[in-house]
Order: sequence, then C-alpha cells, then structure tokens
Amino acid sequence: MLLRDILKGADEQITAVADVIGHVAPDVLLLTDFDYDHDGFALAAFAEMFDGRYPYHFAARPNTGMPTGLDMDRNGRLGEPRDAQGYGRFAGDGGMAILSQSPLTLTRDFSDLLWRDLPVAVLPMVDGAPFFPDQVQAVQRLSTSGHWIVQVAPPGDPGFALLSFSSTPPVFDGPEDRNGLRNRDELRLWQLVLDGAFGPPPERFIIAGNANLDPVDGDGFSTAMAVFLADPRLQDPLPGIDTADWPEQDGPGNLRVSYVLPSVDWQITDAGVHWPASDGGSDSDGLLAGPHHLVWVDVRR
Repeated sequence: MLLRDILKGADEQITAVADVIGHVAPDVLLLTDFDYDHDGFALAAFAEMFDGRYPYHFAARPNTGMPTGLDMDRNGRLGEPRDAQGYGRFAGDGGMAILSQSPLTLTRDFSDLLWRDLPVAVLPMVDGAPFFPDQVQAVQRLSTSGHWIVQVAPPGDPGFALLSFSSTPPVFDGPEDRNGLRNRDELRLWQLVLDGAFGPPPERFIIAGNANLDPVDGDGFSTAMAVFLADPRLQDPLPGIDTADWPEQDGPGNLRVSYVLPSVDWQITDAGVHWPASDGGSDSDGLLAGPHHLVWVDVRR
C-alpha cells in the first residue's frame, strides 16, 4: 500500500514528508516509521521523488511486525501487534531506511541481539518474578525496529559510521514497565558499543534516531537519556530543543525524542529542528508529516 500511495502521488502525508525533506535537503537521511518490503520497491520509489538526489538507499528487515508465535504481552491472545518482536500490525510495519548521496555499507547489525543477552539488561518483573516466561526470553529481541551501524563513504573521504535506531515508546504497557525498560536498554546498547563491548568501537560516527525519550520530560527513564547526552564521546548540538508535537491534554505535549549526535571529532557548523508551520507553508499546524519533526546537523572535519 505504501508503494501504491507513493506512485499515485495523492497521499497528503507522503507529500508533506517529501516537502520537508526537499526543504532541508540533507546529504544523509535516516527515515523512521517507514514500512519495509523485501525488494525495497517502496523505498526506491520514494527516493525517486527527489530527482536523483539520493542514488543510494538502504533498509534491512525490521523487528517491527516480525511474528513470534508467542503471547509476548501475556494477555492470553496470539498474533496481535504486541506479540511481534516489535509492535507491528504486519511484517515490516514501521521500519527504518536511509537515503544518501554517498555509498552505504552495513557493517554491523545488532537487530537480532536478544534482550536478555545485553550485558546490562534489566528485564521486566512482576511480584518478584520474571514477566517473560523462559520461552519468551529465549526469542525476545532487544531492538524494537533495529540497531544498525552503516558506513557512509563520501567520495575521496574515509567516511563515518552512522549508528541508526528507533526505540519503543516507554508507554502502552502495565506495571511491569516492559516498554520503559526496553526503551532504556535500547539506548544502553549504544553506550556498550562505544565502550567496545561488541568489538572495536567506531572511531568517527554520528548517532541518529528516534530514542522516544526526553532527557527531562515525559514518560520513561529520562535520567538515562540525560546521562547519554552527557557522554564525553558525543556532542549534543541542540540541548533542550523539542522534536515532536503531541497534544497537551490527551498526550505528552512537545518533547525531545529524536537525536542527531556527532562524535567529538566533528566540527558542528549548524543545527536545527524543522517545524513546517514555522516556515509559513501550507501546512498550517505543521502536523501533516506527522508529530515527529526532522532534526538536522551540519558537520565538517
């Protein structure tokens, strides 16, 4: 259906997203909540909307919508969106994708790492007992969508590693807080990668993605986000700037949940969050492209 809507050119949200990308014109772009198909037809069609700006694109099968055959949320029913590895109504629902002007090479994929195998994993408990039975722990992956390290190789340049992810929202669960704990551990994975727990860490990198976690406000383990942003190996170019717009009464309001965090060996020349309404466009409320807004950072060596 995504491919159909892209080709028809009549979907307002797709048009709004493309307008945002065309306005900001990034050289490398991580898309989150982009449906995956095995042959990449939808992603290729979307890339063609930008008149050859993005000759390189990459997507791998996400955990979202990947069936497990188990009652992952323990509600007594099987085959529901929350019974997939990551919440999804169908296989590939809400995956990730990268568009780039430069060649892309996947160098590490942590998407199949079991949650229980993360060295600092904190799995949910209920009344002093594990929330997940043994058969669930044996298959439950940590990544909601994926954790990729993709090498970006501009011509005549040694390139850099793009650490890409999109975490579960730390809500929509019960007292076991399985989504909150998973969200925190999805962030902790990158800390362990930088610590060298999974082999030599990337030397020059940019972490990009939807952490679904604000360092100050909203639900979830905000302290974990604040600690991550204070890591001396990273630069935070946009402290305190909101990236998402949800209702104030029936939702959390504006939050900072998406991030582009260069390593300390980059020189940051500019950064911002593109809110469509602020540019006087036709999108009067700025939400046609969705509640999440595009975060951009300009860097040079």
